[in-house]
Amino acid sequence: MKLPLSAVVVLLTYIVAITAFGTWLGRRHSGGVRGYFLGGKSVPWWAVASCIVATETSTLTFIGAPGTSYGGNFTFLQLVMGYVIGRLVVSFFFLPAYFRGEIFTSYEILQKRFGGAVRATSSGIFLLSRTLGDGIRLHAAALVLAVAAGINEWWCILALGFAMILYTEEGGVVATIWTDSIQMFVYLFGALICFVAVANALPGGVMGAFEKAGAAGKLVFLNTSFDVHQPYTLWAGVVGGMFLTIATHGTDHYLVQRFLVAKSQKDAQTGLILSGFLVFAQFVLFLALGILLWAFYEGRPFARTDEILPTFVANELPGVFTGLILAAIVAAALSPSLNSMASATLRDFYVPYVDPEASEAKQLRLAKRFTIFWGILQIGVAGLARDVESALQAGLAALGYASGPTVGAFALGLFTKRANSTGTMIGMLSGLLGSLAVGLLSPRIFGVPGVAWTWNVFVGAIITFVVGLSVSLVTQAKVRGGDQIAPA
Repeated sequence: MKLPLSAVVVLLTYIVAITAFGTWLGRRHSGGVRGYFLGGKSVPWWAVASCIVATETSTLTFIGAPGTSYGGNFTFLQLVMGYVIGRLVVSFFFLPAYFRGEIFTSYEILQKRFGGAVRATSSGIFLLSRTLGDGIRLHAAALVLAVAAGINEWWCILALGFAMILYTEEGGVVATIWTDSIQMFVYLFGALICFVAVANALPGGVMGAFEKAGAAGKLVFLNTSFDVHQPYTLWAGVVGGMFLTIATHGTDHYLVQRFLVAKSQKDAQTGLILSGFLVFAQFVLFLALGILLWAFYEGRPFARTDEILPTFVANELPGVFTGLILAAIVAAALSPSLNSMASATLRDFYVPYVDPEASEAKQLRLAKRFTIFWGILQIGVAGLARDVESALQAGLAALGYASGPTVGAFALGLFTKRANSTGTMIGMLSGLLGSLAVGLLSPRIFGVPGVAWTWNVFVGAIITFVVGLSVSLVTQAKVRGGDQIAPA
């Protein structure tokens, strides 16, 4: 279908306004490389909280969470419980390490402990996983616009990708932080509008919809099964969700950068913990919206659950409200990782290995070029991701496989004194191969279904830690033995 003119005006106005605002804001706060990547460490706790929520929410949540409860129930909230617990772990065990001196990327911590090889490996995993995961996020946003407007998804991908590149390249991390803070309120407002619209369209209202959902077993919250093939159980949620959050918020530079811009460690901790409760509340809202949509459509099947909310927006809302919802979905999408990826490329690879004497001006020029480069790659991934059935689960699964080894490496660095670089590298490789073997590749290797994606980070981290520590102890014993024999 074609969007009404009023919807087009609202949507385009928002995209142009947020792009212009981010560009203008970033130019007002220059400050060289430090300002471009760290924002002068000037962000208060409430902005840290809101930008964390906006950063991790994305379009995958906006359209994926309602689709999850539409086709299932409320057991996804078990995973969000793990998110809250994981934030507490990161706040008290990881953040203190990040605020001992000034660093530009989270992987500098690994260099101090294990050397450049482990740092480069972890940063490389970050760049690869973020390219894949955020390319899928971009696809999800473009899918919404394509379904609502009835236009080719490629044009939507290009339009959103260009806007994302423009204000990130020009504005740096300051633009990302403050536009994220604004966009959290925009997409929550959009979700509330959609919730009210669906509720008003139901003869029995919200209570009637939830009574039907309860009778159909769709309000189930806890699943105490020990089946590791089920993604949403209490154990997969609490343990898997905790490890996933440690990965995303404790080691992944995309979100760690949000802490590094805070005024102080206390501001970062307050913002991080608060964000957990905000995320839990918003998931309740999105899942409840899915229940209302299930009642509205009487549970009829869709080709992809990600299409349910866009279909309602396109067919049931007046033009202005359609534009507002689409603007909210775009707001959830335009939370780019490009600045953090440029930071990792420049500080973890270019400066240490290519040009250690690079001037401030040269580093800033390269940072902007790296921003454009990664943006183009994410656009390409978004185009290739158009056949993904569930963007939410695909994005989280890809992130989980890549992040487990990095979590294991950070655990070896923070919680042991015996681990060395050789053991950590072998552990990380083992963690990646192990998590792939018991997950994605299990049907081909073992002939049985793999473990659910919610266990990916946990499996990769545990294997990395155990193998890494074991190899470290063995290699240290050989070195000590050699030292004793050599003098004779």
